[in-house]
Amino acid sequence: MNSRKTRYSVLINFFIFFLIVSFLIRTIFLVLTWQKASITLPAILNIYAKGLVFDSMVALFFSAAYSLYLLLLPQKWNNTLLNRIITFTCFYIVVLIVMFSFFAELAFWDEFESRFNFIAVDYLIYTFEVINNINQSYPLPWLISSMVLLTSLVFFIFYKKKIFLQSFQSHTPLKKRFLMTGSVLTLTLAGYFLVSNSWADSGNNRYQNELAKAGIFSFFAAFKNNELNYYDFYAKEEEREAFAITQKQLQEPSIQFVNGNNSLRRIVTNPGQALRPNVILVTIESLSAEYMHHFGNDQHITPILDSLANCAILFTNMYATGTRTVRGMEALSLCVPPTPGNSIVRRKDNGHLYTVGSIFRKAGYSTTFFYGGDGFFDNMNNFFGNNGFDITDNGERLLPSEQLATTRTTIPAQAIHFKNAWGICDEDLYDAVIRHADTQYSHQRPFFDFVMTTSNHRPFTYPSGKIDIPSGSGREGAVKYTDYAIGEFLKHIQSKPWFKNTVIIFVADHCASSAGKNEINVSKYHIPCLVYNLKNDTLKTISQQCSQIDLFPTLFGLLHWQYETNWYGQDVLLPTYQSRAWLATYQKLGYLQHDTLTVLSPQQQVGEFKLDKQTDDLLSIPDDKLLIKKTIATYQTAYYLYKTGGMKE
Repeated sequence: MNSRKTRYSVLINFFIFFLIVSFLIRTIFLVLTWQKASITLPAILNIYAKGLVFDSMVALFFSAAYSLYLLLLPQKWNNTLLNRIITFTCFYIVVLIVMFSFFAELAFWDEFESRFNFIAVDYLIYTFEVINNINQSYPLPWLISSMVLLTSLVFFIFYKKKIFLQSFQSHTPLKKRFLMTGSVLTLTLAGYFLVSNSWADSGNNRYQNELAKAGIFSFFAAFKNNELNYYDFYAKEEEREAFAITQKQLQEPSIQFVNGNNSLRRIVTNPGQALRPNVILVTIESLSAEYMHHFGNDQHITPILDSLANCAILFTNMYATGTRTVRGMEALSLCVPPTPGNSIVRRKDNGHLYTVGSIFRKAGYSTTFFYGGDGFFDNMNNFFGNNGFDITDNGERLLPSEQLATTRTTIPAQAIHFKNAWGICDEDLYDAVIRHADTQYSHQRPFFDFVMTTSNHRPFTYPSGKIDIPSGSGREGAVKYTDYAIGEFLKHIQSKPWFKNTVIIFVADHCASSAGKNEINVSKYHIPCLVYNLKNDTLKTISQQCSQIDLFPTLFGLLHWQYETNWYGQDVLLPTYQSRAWLATYQKLGYLQHDTLTVLSPQQQVGEFKLDKQTDDLLSIPDDKLLIKKTIATYQTAYYLYKTGGMKE
C-alpha cells in the first residue's frame, strides 16, 4: 500500500484497504451461498463489478470529510502535533467503525442471508433488545476484542509502512489539493445522486443481488427509504377506478357498501344465531409451516400442534403478508394488505383505527394485548394502546410520546421463571393470560386477547429440562419448546370454567426466514393457522389459498356475527371467495393468485411470474393486465385509506 509522498497518502491507502476488506467479505458470502446463488462466470463478474462500484461509493463517503480537511489545513500545520492527533484519532475511529460494520454484516447475513436492510435500521433504534440478543447469541467480548485488535493491527501496519509520515512530511501544493479534494467530493456527490441500491436488484437471483451490494451503502439506502410514498414510486390507476376494482373484489352476497366512492366501508351480515365465545389469539414468533409434520417435517418438533391439527380447524394454505412481527400484527389486527415501507404498527398517526379489537369492543368484550417482551419494542404498546387494547407486557419503558388511554400492566417479577433478551418464556406469558382470563370471567365479561410470544427467536434459549433439546442449541429446540409451552397452556386451561366457551387460535406472525433466491420467496411466507375449540364446527380443513388478513373475517363468519368494517380480508368459506394472498418486503409488493405472482416495485415497475411450487422458482410470464390492475388497485387504495384517515373508526 505504498504511494507517493502526498498529503493524501492516508486517504488513498485507506481507500485501497477498504476495497480489499470489502472484497474479502463479499467472497466469504459468495462461498457461503455458492449453490443457492446459482453462480456462473457472468454472475461472478457482475457481482464483483457492481460490488466494486458500491464499495467505492462507501469508501468515498468515509473519505469526503477528511479530504475537505486536507484541502483546508494550512501547510505550516501539516506536521504539527495537533494534526497528528486529529489524523490518528479519526483514522482509528473510522477503521473501528468499518470493522464493526463487517462483523455486524457477518451476524446479519447469518440471520437473514441479506446485506443490511430496513430490519437493520429498525434494530438500530431498539438497541437494548438487539445488544442483549447479540450478547446471548454470540461471544460479544471476544468479538469486541477482535475488532479492537484488528483495528490496532491496521493502524500499526499504516504506521510501520510510514503512510502517516508520508502525509505529515509532504508538501502538496494548493492546486493539487483542490484537484484531489474536488475529485473526491465530485465523485461522492455523483454516487449519491446516480448510484441507487436498486441497481443491484436487476437480476433474477436474490442471492446474486445481495452479494453485489455493500452493507453500509444498503443500510443508508434503507434508512432513506424506510417509508415509501406509494404515489411517488409505484404504478397507479385512476383513484375512482382503483376503488371500483377493489370493491368488486370484495363484493359478496352478505355485504353492503355504505360510503360510496373512495371507501370500502361496508356492513357484513352473516346469517344464523350469533355465538359469543371468548377468543384468545396466540401469535407465534417465526413459526414456518414447514416445521409441522402436517406440512412434511419429519423432525417431530411440533407434536402438540400436529395433534391439535387433527381436532381443530386447520388452514393449510395461508400466507403471511410480510417477514417481520409488526407485519403479522398489522395483518391480523387491521386485516389490510401491507403498504410499502414500514408497517402501520410502527408509523405515526396509527391510533383509533378500525381493528379487530374495535368489533370485539362493540360486542362488549374486553381487549388486551399480551407481549412477553417490552412493548416499547417496535412501537407495539403505542399501537395497541392507542387502538383500545389494555397492555400486559414485561417492560417499563415508554416512548417519549406514549400517552396510552388504556391500562398497562407489567408482569410481576415473581411470576417470571425464565427470561432472555427478547422477553419471558412462553410458559410465563401463558400464565399471565390465564390469570387475566380468570379475572375477566369473575367479572362476567367476555374477552379477546391478542398474545404475542417470543421464545422462538434467537438466541433460542428457554427453561432447561422441558424438552429433549438443550436450550440455546438452535431453532429446532426453540420450536419444540414453543410447541411444548402450547401443550402446557392447554393442559392448564381445560379445567377452567371459561374454557368451554373459549376459542383459541394459533397462527404465526411470519416465517423463520425469508431468505431465498427470489426477492419474494413464496414458500417463505407459508404459515400454519389453527382455530381450536370452536363449538359446533364440523369443518376440519380450510384449503383455500388465503392471507393472514382473512383469519378474522372467516372466524366472524363461523360465529355468525354482523359488523361494520373497512377491511380487505374476506370470509374464505363463502362460495364467492377467490383464492389470493398478499406477500411483501418493505419495497416489493406481491399479489399471489393460485400460482401467479404479480410484483410491484419502485420506479413504477411491474412483473408477473409463474410459481413452480416444487422448486420455488419464479418464471417471468407475459402480463395479465386484469391481474395487474387488481394488484395495483389493492395496494394503492390501502395506502390511500391509511394516509387519508379512511382506516379510522
